[in-house]
Amino acid sequence: MKSSSTQTFQHWRASWRETGLLLREFGLPLLFFFSAVIGGGILYHTIAKGLGEPLETVPESIYLVLTMAFLQPNGDFPNSIFLQLFYFIMPLVGLGALAQGLTDFGILLFNRRARSREWEIAVASTLKNHHILVGLGHLGFRVAQQLRDMGESVAVIELDPKADLFAAAQKMNIPVIAGDASREITLLDAGIKKAKSLILCVQDDELNLKTALKSRSLNPNVKIIIRIFDDEFADELQNQFGFNALSGTAMAAPAFAAAAAGADITNPINVEGESLSLARLAIMPGSKLDGKTVGQVEDGFGVSVVMVRQDHTNQFHPADSILLRGQYTLAVLGRPENLNKVVNASR
Repeated sequence: MKSSSTQTFQHWRASWRETGLLLREFGLPLLFFFSAVIGGGILYHTIAKGLGEPLETVPESIYLVLTMAFLQPNGDFPNSIFLQLFYFIMPLVGLGALAQGLTDFGILLFNRRARSREWEIAVASTLKNHHILVGLGHLGFRVAQQLRDMGESVAVIELDPKADLFAAAQKMNIPVIAGDASREITLLDAGIKKAKSLILCVQDDELNLKTALKSRSLNPNVKIIIRIFDDEFADELQNQFGFNALSGTAMAAPAFAAAAAGADITNPINVEGESLSLARLAIMPGSKLDGKTVGQVEDGFGVSVVMVRQDHTNQFHPADSILLRGQYTLAVLGRPENLNKVVNASR
């Protein structure tokens, strides 16, 4: 988990970033106001000169128009009706532009709900070497939660965030950006160019692939973890593009089979194309494993014994010569099918 000081610093950085975004929103009315003042000043000077009521310099005319905008003109009221119109039009133009800009700025500044997306983008912009998770469904939320518990930084992209999952992610200080992850602007908002990995949990193979390819074009070094329902398609993606393509059915099937067989086996992980799981088993007295050594079990079943527990003592990476007896508990790493054979042999 991240320290409170780190989270506070991130919050301040996000606040500065968001303020910049708000000022950008305010920039158009402000630009219009100054353009009206400068342009009006130049026009006033030109007309006044042509009507025989000139001011000495253009800057003086611009300053006069500026004071008109705030209903405080510092010059004598002109005789020409064309110049008099400036005294009535400029306050409407100037104050109208400023009022509109200040109103929009104030609404965005004090109503966080109205500027929720801007705030989430601001928080995401403070992240570096982080993970971008696409899809805040129940699977996506669990992945984000697990990464956060591991101390990793996460930004989430979800086209239509559900209120409960969105609120839960916010409590963990995880920014959730509402948008289409296959669009370049959305990926950039989530910080794809500084991201360590992209995790695609959407239940749409075509959308996942489109997003993965777009992300790789924006950041060639980003690691892609993609959820694919077609097993053969997952293998092709891994071989052709180097994506870490995970098939939900391929991952779940060994766990379901192990549970049906009464074995305590974890969901498999993919390591360089190998699907590996960890099994916990207790050796029953008189079973095929009773009296064998660690080395004999490893060679005979093609697995790796990573822990032996006996008499309330754990031995990690046990030596091959250790003799196994009934009532010992083992932690064994290997392919699910090999682990199932070891589990059966322990009974």
